[in-house]
Amino acid sequence: MEKQENILLVEDDYEIARVVSDHLRKEGYQVTWASTGKEGLEDFRHGDYSLVIADLMLPELDGYSLCEAIRHGSDVPLLIISARQSDSSKIKGLGLGADDYITKPFSLGELSARICSHLKRYRRYSQQPFRQTRVEYHNGLAVDFTAQALYLHGEPLTLTAIEKDLFFLFAKHPFQTFTKSDLYKWIWGQDHLNAGNTVTVHIKSLRTKLSDSSRSPKFIQTVWGEGYRFIGEPLS
Repeated sequence: MEKQENILLVEDDYEIARVVSDHLRKEGYQVTWASTGKEGLEDFRHGDYSLVIADLMLPELDGYSLCEAIRHGSDVPLLIISARQSDSSKIKGLGLGADDYITKPFSLGELSARICSHLKRYRRYSQQPFRQTRVEYHNGLAVDFTAQALYLHGEPLTLTAIEKDLFFLFAKHPFQTFTKSDLYKWIWGQDHLNAGNTVTVHIKSLRTKLSDSSRSPKFIQTVWGEGYRFIGEPLS
């Protein structure tokens, strides 16, 4: 293997996680282990992973919600491993964007084969990662996607960590609408939006720093009854 692929394993059973991690490392992969769904989402958002393996029965954030959140921000191969063998569980998991569903117990050889297959398919056919490093938009906005820096009319913008996470999720998926529930799962790692106007407050603050208006938006548009999306127009 020319380059070590980095795999995120989200599994709350220590023994299973240890066995799988040791096996994959012997196969030449780098492995990051998270023991809760929330920890797994946090690791994913701030890491660079080639593939994710996730259990369904996870504390803090269940596997279904984790899969859904990951799919909002990435096309990375996503494998579910679970003791649930019902068709309804498989259909729900695959319907949320998982690429494969492996029931426990499984052989390590089968897991390796499936990982190898999905990685090859992803590299060959999947949408490539966001490649642009710096994009300039109409209305004075410039974005450095590599350094995660924003400039408005040549002046750097100082964003909080949450504002930055929100902006780059929007900007990397232009014209894709994200509901408040979507954003709450992705940014805060929670199953349900139960913090009142949390999302609204952060969107308002982000708009203020972008000198944007909710009535005549240049960058962050409210899709009434649905959510928000990025509508910045790149300079040709």
